[in-house]
Amino acid sequence: MIKQIMNLPFRFFASQCSKGRFLWVNDKIALKWMYRGIMGTPLDIDHPVTFNEKMQWLKLYDRDPLYIELVDKHEVRKHIIKLLGEDFLIPEIALYNTPKEIDFDALPNQFVLKCTHDSGSAVVCRDKATFDIPATIKWLESRMKRSHYWGGHEWPYKNVKPRIIIEAFMDSGKPEGLTDYKFYCFNGQPKFMYISSGLEHHDTGTISFFDLKGKFLPFGRADYKGFPKEPQMPEELNDMIAVAEKCAIYAKSPFVRVDMYVIKGQIYFSELTFTPCGGYMPFSPAEYDKITGDYLKLSK
Repeated sequence: MIKQIMNLPFRFFASQCSKGRFLWVNDKIALKWMYRGIMGTPLDIDHPVTFNEKMQWLKLYDRDPLYIELVDKHEVRKHIIKLLGEDFLIPEIALYNTPKEIDFDALPNQFVLKCTHDSGSAVVCRDKATFDIPATIKWLESRMKRSHYWGGHEWPYKNVKPRIIIEAFMDSGKPEGLTDYKFYCFNGQPKFMYISSGLEHHDTGTISFFDLKGKFLPFGRADYKGFPKEPQMPEELNDMIAVAEKCAIYAKSPFVRVDMYVIKGQIYFSELTFTPCGGYMPFSPAEYDKITGDYLKLSK
């Protein structure tokens, strides 16, 4: 109880940062206060040990300008074309600067809209006849006003230009939608992955961690339920691991998560993430925060 009371000011600070307040606080102090508020423990950012602590270190000290383009959902496409080829990209239909510019009449019956500068803004249209356009515009306008940098001081997002990208709807043929394969790459090497399904809605979302052979790992995320049994791995798994390694080497970061899909036998790139969950991932059991952190070697 005493610890919870002591953490209240830090929790308040973290909640206000996500609204764009306290931006005058320098990044190092802000990260310490936010970490204390979200994780409930102090952060020694200069001597990080766990995975989440090392994510905070990377936010502060690993700032390659290339990352700005690699987290931009439109700009990253030119890098993937150069690295892998255009076949690895979900087709882009249009790019707009504001929601009100979107010409919905010109769009196909099915499509996906998302902001280029954030996470979690995607809207899926499966049938334009029943699609709520006013609600979608309102949602996108609210997201365009927010910086993804606010919530966790993830440096690359600070200078990403907010735009709206419209991509082709990719039909998985499954009621839960697409399955995400997210490869955790440490110092250029994929070490493990998590697979997620049904993430359009948090209540139906399922996430589990696996080794690179597709076997369950003994930890998960406390904020999502796991798969009840090991899902069948795609035949393209080894090719996906090779794609993840190529992307990780190209990014040159000590850590990057490489996300992709497999749809009808074709591998599609999704995105690159340099600090998953902003470095506030709730591991379960908690000791795997330290165990996974041991994979990441930081330079002095």
